[in-house]
Amino acid sequence: MSKLLQNISIHVSLTPEEEILLLSKIETKQFKAKTILLSSGEIANSTYFVNSGILRSFNINDNIIEHVLHFACEGWWIGDMYSYISEKPGNLFIEVLEDAEVVVISKENHQELYKEIPKLERFFRILAENSLVAHQERLMDNLSLSAEERFEKMCKKYPTLIQKVAQKHLASYIGVTPEFFSKMKSKLLRK
Repeated sequence: MSKLLQNISIHVSLTPEEEILLLSKIETKQFKAKTILLSSGEIANSTYFVNSGILRSFNINDNIIEHVLHFACEGWWIGDMYSYISEKPGNLFIEVLEDAEVVVISKENHQELYKEIPKLERFFRILAENSLVAHQERLMDNLSLSAEERFEKMCKKYPTLIQKVAQKHLASYIGVTPEFFSKMKSKLLRK
């Protein structure tokens, strides 16, 4: 069973016929590290499920500083949901950080799947709810926790990411400069 089908089966059960239909509406692609899947200013017409590798979404502000919003490793979903839903140009980049195998679902096929397999609407609603909760928790952490506390929480929650993602991206994710991150990490290691 593919990782995508395993991921879906956590929340909904598909019949063998529904699985075949779903698999007929997706594309699995290989991407090299540093590949940009979506650029700021483009309209997102696909969502991505990561079979292997690591991706990140980020934006770049007017001062040319990157802000990492999300990482996605094996078994996770990623996309620019603002652009995908509104069909307007987004402000996110999606980049492959580590060679990856990614399932790509176009918006057109996604909508067809909702009609043909209504259970998938429930599945994606649950994903959206979980994403909303995670984003709210992250926002509250950014408002109330120190950088050290945010990093420690991230280490506990995503231990594999800490070992695989460049420090500059981790620093951006927790909202500090790479220099501050390096000093903070050294201080934490000395404890």
